[in-house]
Amino acid sequence: MVVNSLVVSKVDCCNSLLAACTQQQTDKVQRVLNCAARVILGGSKYDHVTPLIRDDLHWLRVPERITFKLCLLVYKALHGLAPVYIKSMRVPVSLSTARSSLRSASRGHLIVPRTRLEFGKRAFAFAGPAAWNSLPDIIRSTESINTFKRLLKSFLFSVSYPDLSFSVTACYTSSLY
Repeated sequence: MVVNSLVVSKVDCCNSLLAACTQQQTDKVQRVLNCAARVILGGSKYDHVTPLIRDDLHWLRVPERITFKLCLLVYKALHGLAPVYIKSMRVPVSLSTARSSLRSASRGHLIVPRTRLEFGKRAFAFAGPAAWNSLPDIIRSTESINTFKRLLKSFLFSVSYPDLSFSVTACYTSSLY
């Protein structure tokens, strides 16, 4: 419990700041999570950590944790649960007069602002809408935050571990009953 509360909570606290970072930078954070998983489950340093993280702890890998945090912030902004400064950073495509007739306007996409520098892609104003637009329609259209979190984690779990079979519609329909 100590490792989980001290280490994992600190990794999740500000991981959205790592959006659009290089794999080299996210690998450093992943190594911290791997060590935490070994400590929590009592594995040796030579044990393969992926089955521990995937099967026993049900943790997402670091890039998917970042995407989860970004998408959750965007969801909260769209549903009035986020602070005003975050709400102001999201602009639906449907509100743009030049883009209101596009298919993306009816699908709930957000406008991703242009950036000149690669560093600009790390800002929430860019990374949040980009992550949101990458989600399947069925996840973006959920009304309940608990259902959204469950579907989002299931979807990102399948992205993180592609060898597992996953169906968003099957997960969605099972949540209705």
